Amino acid sequence: MSGYKVEICGVNTAKLPLLSNEEKEMLFERILNGDKEAREQYIKGNLRLVLSVIQRFSNSQENIDDLFQIGCIGLIKAIDNFDITQNVKFSTYAVPMILGEVRRYLRDNNSIRVSRSLRDTAYKALYTREQLTRANSKEPTLMEIAQELGVSKEDITYALDAIQTPVSLYEPVYTDGGDPLYVMDQISDKKNLEENWIEDLSLVEAMKRLPERERHIIDMRFFEGKTQTEVAQEIHISQAQVSRLEKNALKSMKSYLS
Repeated sequence: MSGYKVEICGVNTAKLPLLSNEEKEMLFERILNGDKEAREQYIKGNLRLVLSVIQRFSNSQENIDDLFQIGCIGLIKAIDNFDITQNVKFSTYAVPMILGEVRRYLRDNNSIRVSRSLRDTAYKALYTREQLTRANSKEPTLMEIAQELGVSKEDITYALDAIQTPVSLYEPVYTDGGDPLYVMDQISDKKNLEENWIEDLSLVEAMKRLPERERHIIDMRFFEGKTQTEVAQEIHISQAQVSRLEKNALKSMKSYLS
């Protein structure tokens, strides 16, 4: 992301310093002796770590400057609590601290309130996933996380879903230069098929007036509950073409019904 190589919170991210392992060890020895200047150097030398973590939240609606500042708080907490006698790399210890701080911020600023116990389960699951990934060098399954925590996989799934940031049905997910594809275009309706339409509106007559291809698209979209992408694959045209034909068909039907 190019946005991470510009100025964030007054910091030019392209010029952030990099510390060697020897420099880190030397600075931390000075930090333990109360050297505030060494602490500042250590913080600046690990700001790239903060940037790498907050990139995971690039799709959130939060301001990047805010996330960077919150991530820095996590970094400082990691520095203040790091135990060099544990023979663990600082980055291994710091990343979960930074992640936790950012997630707490996003959780506390979420407009949808989630119960404390549900949040605790979700964040324990996320932390456990990080630990198992590092330990086994692969992403753990939901069952493995559940067994590690002693919680049912259903409870973990419910908790993780509860802390997700809501997405608008009108959020664009793809565009090829023409009409965008929205989230709602990717949702299949398996329950409300023709019953709710036929009972209330004279759709049969309206559909008879459509060209054959447009009628077929409307049938698949609203009577069979298929997405625009599925329709496009079935009739061998692009999703953008399906979107345009669908809109034209609905406009014609609306005109007839009104």
